[in-house]
Amino acid sequence: MARLFYTLLLYLLTPLILTRLLWRSRRAPAYARRWRERFGFVPTIPEKQYVIWVHAVSVGETLAAVPLIKSLQAKYPQTQLVVTTTTPTGSEQVSKVFGTSVYHVYAPYDLPDVLARFFLRIKPSMLIIMETELWPNLISKCRNASVPVVVANARLSEKSAAGYQKVAWLTREMLADINLIAAQTEADGERFVSLGLARDNLSISGNIKFDLDLSEPVRDQAAVFKVQWQNGADRPVWLAASTHQGEDELVLDAFAKVIEEQPNTLLVLVPRHPERFDDVASLSVTRGFSVARRSEMNSPDSDPIYRNTQVLIGDTMGELLAFCGASDLAFIGGSLVPVGGHNLIEPAAWGIPIVTGPHLFNFAEVANKLVEAGGMRICESSGQLADLVLELLNKSDQYQAMAEAAHSVAESNRGALERLVKSLSEWLE
Repeated sequence: MARLFYTLLLYLLTPLILTRLLWRSRRAPAYARRWRERFGFVPTIPEKQYVIWVHAVSVGETLAAVPLIKSLQAKYPQTQLVVTTTTPTGSEQVSKVFGTSVYHVYAPYDLPDVLARFFLRIKPSMLIIMETELWPNLISKCRNASVPVVVANARLSEKSAAGYQKVAWLTREMLADINLIAAQTEADGERFVSLGLARDNLSISGNIKFDLDLSEPVRDQAAVFKVQWQNGADRPVWLAASTHQGEDELVLDAFAKVIEEQPNTLLVLVPRHPERFDDVASLSVTRGFSVARRSEMNSPDSDPIYRNTQVLIGDTMGELLAFCGASDLAFIGGSLVPVGGHNLIEPAAWGIPIVTGPHLFNFAEVANKLVEAGGMRICESSGQLADLVLELLNKSDQYQAMAEAAHSVAESNRGALERLVKSLSEWLE
């Protein structure tokens, strides 16, 4: 009865969901495309194929899934990997990393007729959901079709757990149909159990984002950026990554204070969402800074432009990891506003100091490890952010200690991917 009520409500809301896609397409035109896929109208996979379906929501989950998908491709070469996302940026990342080596479409809406069409065409043998993207009808459909469901690299903050608890009548039924949740931490796992997951269906695998591969192409690209941005001089480069609305203003306020003391500093400002690239660029110009955009800097003669730039807008997709490697320190956004933070592991893997705001509930465990080790500092305001950046740029001993601590945390927590693949093999073999 609970799921029936949910389904009826979702059908009623579908026109509003489509209207929202149209609204978002004003700034990101890709949201207006490929709607048929969202309703289950996708190309059919031959029946003889064994299909593993991996679902990732957007860029963050997709990047986390990359090493897992590559491991599955290597271990099960005859298997067809289906990768779904819900956002165009996630879709773009899948295409960029895997090309045609995986079958990629948008995820179907959580409606019974849509799921029936999708399953008829895909015929999945297993569903792997990245992190926490739980849909009641999808999980029920998997149970009825005898398709095991695994939630990989699962995380559940206190805030998210409280949200699921409000619909406990639906959550408990859904969790009962999940075969395995491979949680990042004990705390994440206990929250799932408290919501109704059977303890026998829980494992603690760690965070596979620690198993980050700094490949040679990424290292080479970072080296190119570093040369371009520093222009042959010892120019400080401060990366502000994954910023949100209301946060860019605070970062630019802090930067204005930083360049009073360190006028040669370059700020690489990367908004979280592509539809905000233009707004953030305009905001930076309005604040009086000399601004350039990464998307316009692909020519060999772009070095003079970099030399005269104070704020570089990172308006490309898939380059953030290389940006980290070309920077001296990183502020990770979604943390000065109550979003919950973003990936702290990428800058740590490069061994650069990390600064964030206080709102880190989505990455609490990683944040605690970094703070306790001394690789990350937390600020409460733009003034404190400026002070921390200047402190790091001016105190080489402290800078080096933070850099080494961050890198140590990244290295010492590897191994989650191997544990996760081992858990999956029990179902796959």
